[in-house]
Amino acid sequence: MKKKTTAAASGAAKRRKGAPAARKSAPGKRTGTRGAGTKAAGTKAATRGALAPSDKSTIRRLRAQLARAQARIEELQASSETDFLLDILNRRGFERELVRSLSFIKRYQASGALIVLDVDRLKPINDAFGHAAGDEVLKAIVAAISDQVRASDVIGRLGGDEFAVLLWNLSETDARAKAAALEEAIDRLTFVFRGSRVSAGASAGVAILTAHSDVDRVLDEADRAMYVRKAQRRHESQGIPEDPGGYSALRSSGTLP
Repeated sequence: MKKKTTAAASGAAKRRKGAPAARKSAPGKRTGTRGAGTKAAGTKAATRGALAPSDKSTIRRLRAQLARAQARIEELQASSETDFLLDILNRRGFERELVRSLSFIKRYQASGALIVLDVDRLKPINDAFGHAAGDEVLKAIVAAISDQVRASDVIGRLGGDEFAVLLWNLSETDARAKAAALEEAIDRLTFVFRGSRVSAGASAGVAILTAHSDVDRVLDEADRAMYVRKAQRRHESQGIPEDPGGYSALRSSGTLP
């Protein structure tokens, strides 16, 4: 009886002795489970972050649409500042370039000049031969102006039969000589419409750009100088060496400088 009791006690002691080892192993098993869960969660997150082929295709399509939209915006902006008939700047585009040029001149003390040209006798050509004939004259005039200026200079159509040229890095003497050369080049142009030979011509006014110039003032100065020149040319063409009074009246009234 005593042996059985001793054996039972010994077995219980062994079981108690082995219990802590079992308990120690349990946390390890739980830790392994958590690690597996974390790995699985990371895999799911990576799966969620990956783009499906359809998503990639959508992104490519949207990028292409955005690029086309940006190109269209640039095209519309350019067309809003371009004369469709003559493929040069319109008044809006030219004034924008003039603003930029004046800012450059003020900052770097550069030199420049503005020439405004008004086409002579364009209205009679339009009235006699139609606007298609007038358009042909305008295109030839733009070509003549382009031949006389540098690639860095800017040509614009201010409206109707009035043009402007922005010239860089030249003196006042050179600017006035260039205005005379432009008049001469346009005066040499001749056209034949319905068997009739006609010419147009142009009058040019000059304004010098300085650090104190602003857009409105310099355009007005060149425009007023152009009207003075137009009156002079009219008198010359009529063979009148002296002012008959009308031109002087305009000057005295302040209409012309």
